[in-house]
Amino acid sequence: MQTALILEDLPEIRAWLAQLLQSAFPSIQITATSHVKEALAAVSQARFDLALIDLGLPDGSGVEVVKQLRDQQPQAVSVVVTIHDDDQHLFPALQAGAFGYLLKEQEHDVLVSQLLRIMQGEPPLSPSIARRVLAHFSQQRAQNAPIHSEPEISLTERETDVLMRLSKGYTLQEIAAQIGISRHTVADHVKAVYRKLGISSRAEATLVAIRRGLVV
Repeated sequence: MQTALILEDLPEIRAWLAQLLQSAFPSIQITATSHVKEALAAVSQARFDLALIDLGLPDGSGVEVVKQLRDQQPQAVSVVVTIHDDDQHLFPALQAGAFGYLLKEQEHDVLVSQLLRIMQGEPPLSPSIARRVLAHFSQQRAQNAPIHSEPEISLTERETDVLMRLSKGYTLQEIAAQIGISRHTVADHVKAVYRKLGISSRAEATLVAIRRGLVV
């Protein structure tokens, strides 16, 4: 049975997040917490497959829980679910180990669909967040910010094409339709790209694509 942790201080939002999880994964077992301290204790005591984490809590930041999950339960998928779409919240969460970043303003069905993609290894990023990641690193490059050189790792022409489209925020299904192959084949290409480049998230894929001049 799958298990999930919810960290959210508002009762009605906790209940809504629980409904999202149950819609996506009907048999999931949920542990709901309202404070960072409670969530950290839960992580120390139980194993989780998935965690939905808010950032602004009464006793601290949900980023602390993301970090503990990364360190103690690397198999767990941490997804930030928040109202904050600014760089000051987004990038610390991704750097701490968040696998995805979703905005609460999205419709129920859209969020359920994004959570389901987790099971297929696709990092859930709200479209506006994917664009912000792209814009952030594009700006860094334009300003000649100190970014380490990307090792010259060879990708096939198809893998390069998939990487470019992935970095632009397209879903696996959309990429499959665009280049005329099956979704499963796209997923295989994504796995190959991640393995070759030593990355594990769409945010990292976006950075690599920018460094390689695939997107601007």
